[in-house]
Amino acid sequence: MNDQSLLLRQDDAGVATLTLNRPQARNSLSHDLLLELLAAFAAIAKDESVRVVILAGAGPAFCSGHDLKELRSKAYDCAFTEELFRDCAELMQAMVRLPKPIIAQVHGIATAAGCQLVATCDLAVAASDARFATPGVNIGLFCSTPMVALSRNVAPKQAMQMLLTGDMVDAATALRFGLVNDVVPPEELAARTLLLARQMAAKSPVTLAIGKEAFYRQMEMPLAQAYEYTREVMVKNLDSLDAREGIGAFLDKRKPVWCGK
Repeated sequence: MNDQSLLLRQDDAGVATLTLNRPQARNSLSHDLLLELLAAFAAIAKDESVRVVILAGAGPAFCSGHDLKELRSKAYDCAFTEELFRDCAELMQAMVRLPKPIIAQVHGIATAAGCQLVATCDLAVAASDARFATPGVNIGLFCSTPMVALSRNVAPKQAMQMLLTGDMVDAATALRFGLVNDVVPPEELAARTLLLARQMAAKSPVTLAIGKEAFYRQMEMPLAQAYEYTREVMVKNLDSLDAREGIGAFLDKRKPVWCGK
């Protein structure tokens, strides 16, 4: 992709970095950008060379949410908004289903659907000056779809605080809420995120895929069902070549060589 693309992709040693590239619009999620993201994640799901994904934003912000100018230009047409939010929901679910970890690399602001992106990523690293919000309530549009991801990441009262007030939350508060994993100085953001990505990229890809799927599936289950399901997952995982290689390498005190099966 060239610099004029809505979405940039750069691959390096098993890590694919996707960069939202609408800096002049604070990387707001136009319908076209949503479709670009859907296509990119579909391609990455099939790309065996990619083990971890970093999601970043170009310019002064990570992502400011849906493109309100686009919504107004479409005269708030119900057919358009129905398609837009359907595709957005499909994107968030595709990110959860992706058999590879996704790390949000957050700087500037992550608001509304931008905050939803952060909450949907498996991990998030934020610059110390990053800010987060679900501010729809301030403009008469409750952040109902961002609420789905937000409420699955932070405690109910913290989620409701963000949703009902629309107030900006600083990076330190986002860390305390559990919305992000780490907060670093802005000049260290890219390096810290890449270090985390490379740490995970060194693991068995089949184990990461099994683990990510199991994590999200068991969260929606009652306790007994979750244990029954994860028991089956453990048996399946132990039958993989990578698990046997990993156990053997640990016992033999050597570095494992993963085959991805």
